[in-house]
Formats: sequence, C-alpha cells, structure tokens
Amino acid sequence: MDNAGDIKKQSRTSAGAAKIAANILFAFFCACLALIFSVWGYKFRGLPFIAAHLNLLVMLTLGLLALLMVAYLIFFFLGKQAIHRLILCTLICLDIVAIIFFAISATGIIGKLTSIEALRDYIASFGATAVLIFILFQFLQVVVLPIPGSVSVGVGVALFGPLRCSLFSFIGIFSGSIVAFAIGRVIGYKAVCWIVGKEDLDKWLKKMKGKDYLLLSLMFLLPLFPDDILCFVAGLSSITWLYFIIMIIITRAISVFTTSFSLQLIPFNTWWGITIWLLLAAGVVASFWAVCKYSDKIDAFLKSKFNFKKKKSK
Repeated sequence: MDNAGDIKKQSRTSAGAAKIAANILFAFFCACLALIFSVWGYKFRGLPFIAAHLNLLVMLTLGLLALLMVAYLIFFFLGKQAIHRLILCTLICLDIVAIIFFAISATGIIGKLTSIEALRDYIASFGATAVLIFILFQFLQVVVLPIPGSVSVGVGVALFGPLRCSLFSFIGIFSGSIVAFAIGRVIGYKAVCWIVGKEDLDKWLKKMKGKDYLLLSLMFLLPLFPDDILCFVAGLSSITWLYFIIMIIITRAISVFTTSFSLQLIPFNTWWGITIWLLLAAGVVASFWAVCKYSDKIDAFLKSKFNFKKKKSK
C-alpha cells in the first residue's frame, strides 16, 4: 500500500513538473517569436527612424520581452494566475503584432505611411474591409486581447475620426461584451476561472455578492476598472440578460463616445474646458457618495425592475 501511494505521489509530482515546464517553455517560445519577427521587420528599414535607430530598437525590444518573461516567471511561481496569464496573452498579442509588422515591412507598405494622413488614405483605399477589420479588432479586444479600450479607441480616432470611430468601436465592443457574458453564463465557472484566475474570480464574486447589479453597473461606467474581464464575471452573477444588455448599451456608449470626443469637445487648455472637467470630476465624487449611502436601496430597485420574473416564480 505504501509503495502504491508513493508511486501515485511521484506520478503526480512528475505530471505537475511537466505542466510547469510546458507553460514556461510556451511563454519563452512566444517571447522568442516576437523578438525574431520584430528584428526581421526592423531590418527592412522601411522608415527613416528605424534605419537610424536599428540597434536601439533591437535592444529595447529584447529588454521589453526579457522584462515580460521575468515578470511571467515571478507571478507564475507566486501562483498569481490572472497576472501571469495576462502576461502570456500579452506575449501572444506581441507575436501577432510582430508578424503583422514583419509582413508590412517586407512588402514595403510601412515606408509609404510616413504620416497620419498617409495612413488614413491607405486605410480608406480598402473601403469597407478596413471598417470590418477595426470592428473585429474591437471585438477581440474584449474577448481575447489584453488591450485597454481607450488605447484602441484612440487609434480609431486617428484613423476614422471621432464619430465613425465611436460607431465602429461600439459595434465591436458591444458584440464582444455579449459574447464574454455568454461564455460566463453558458460555459460557466471553469471557463471564466481559466481566463480570470480562480483566486481573483472568487474575490470578485465575493465582493459582488448581493450587490452585483449596482457594483457591476458602476464598474462598467467608471474608468480604471477591468470592464472586459467583468463581462465574463457578470455571466456568473445573478444579473439577467435583459439588464446586462441595457447596461452595456448605456455604459459602453458613454465610455466610447466620451473617449472619442472628450479631447476635441472639452479641451484642457482653456478655462471653460478645465471648469467642465472639474465639474465632471465633482459629479463622479457625488455619485460615489450617493451610491455608498443608498447602495442597498438602489440595488433593490434595480433588481425589482429587471428581475421581476424570478420574483414572481417564488
């Protein structure tokens, strides 16, 4: 019996060590892939800046990837699943970017895009295809890619202008939010646990217990919260499909259109612009105060309006 138990322990230990080695080797492979394609792309020297700073760019790329690998190893052995998986997703995204960069460098396209106007003209030449690619990117930004929405929206503003960028971004981000919610609701805890990490997921679910309607609504509306991850978490909460769809339409529209138009409509270099931003900040603080004081009543009101079927069945 003791021998059988020892054999089982040894097999489990071997399997665990093999899994650890496989994860580390895969992350190292992703880092090497990004480095190789980046350096190959630099060597085509399509832009004068690349030609003049080739060695510096190679060293910066190598340093960034080495830093990511060190961070991955640290958080991997500390057991921080959400963080080391986020770093791994970042490495995979860098692989995709490096491969695309290599492709456009090899074809000579990058040498022609020396300004924002030239880039806009080039993208406009693709017609509806460029729009579909941007919408798809915004969709993937929610479901797969660890890229902040404000960054992708900022790029879209430079390419399409604030209005078109807002519309295209909203379509992609709204679709991605629905899919992420569906993954949590249909596939369940295990799928979200792998994406978010068990420790962080359980922490979020514990915080939102009994107040998921209110807290999730605020997190989606206000900046600095990981709203893309929260779409998965929302699928595990008591939030209904109807409430989630209405909440996402309102919160995503506000965040996307605000990001696209804020710098143009409310400048920071005028007295009235600064005044408006201060008033908005004061409004956010006042909202937090009201929510903290009346959180139970607000959450009960929201549940009574959007969870009425569940109450009737009781």
